[in-house]
Amino acid sequence: MKQIWIISKRELDSFFNSLIAYIMLILFLGFSGFFTWLFGSDIFMVGQASLGSFFSIAYWTLFFFIPALTMRLLAEEKRSGTIELLLTKPVTDRQVVIGKFLSTLFLIGIALLFTLPYVITVAKLGNLDIGAVICGYFGLLLMSGVYISIGLFASSVTQNQIVAFLTALFIGLFFHLIFNVLAGSFTGTIGQVFDYLSMSTHFQSISRGVIDTRDLIYFGTLMVFGLYFAELSLSRRNANN
Repeated sequence: MKQIWIISKRELDSFFNSLIAYIMLILFLGFSGFFTWLFGSDIFMVGQASLGSFFSIAYWTLFFFIPALTMRLLAEEKRSGTIELLLTKPVTDRQVVIGKFLSTLFLIGIALLFTLPYVITVAKLGNLDIGAVICGYFGLLLMSGVYISIGLFASSVTQNQIVAFLTALFIGLFFHLIFNVLAGSFTGTIGQVFDYLSMSTHFQSISRGVIDTRDLIYFGTLMVFGLYFAELSLSRRNANN
């Protein structure tokens, strides 16, 4: 656990030292704030004390931002050769992957913490369902965990950050959009399978304030698979070397 924390802290420091964290925070708050308060289906247009608009915007904003954060985590280390140096230390491939995963999840958590003024403001406008808000934030963290694990896998199979970014987006697009479209195109068992694979199905369920075991299993399974394949990719590379 100590090694995981050291790696996680190292990565989190690198985010802030390279200005990546600041750029991500500014863009995330800018996009989410603009579309939540000023444009389209904003809070005032909805006409009720709800953060549904924010969660809908964050659902898409994080989908694009997370691959941009994860693309360098392993790809850059492989390109520069620092991954070999890191793996010569008393750490396992799993500890490296989990440490990098947690550092990115911490950064997403920090970004979401900066949106707490939204909660305070909306709560003053009307009777806000705090339980649904907490579940909405929880859903965003779970969704982020899935896409971080996918991004880590994409970053582990290439030395090119752009390739890692596009690969993570391509894989994520199936869960984020395509499975949902396919679920509406099929009926019966096939339609139910696609519906279960769709990220929006589980995110919307949690953001409504309902914590279902099936949703937790869905998010947990995808995270475990993503991290496992990232670890497997590192292990194979080490075996080849």
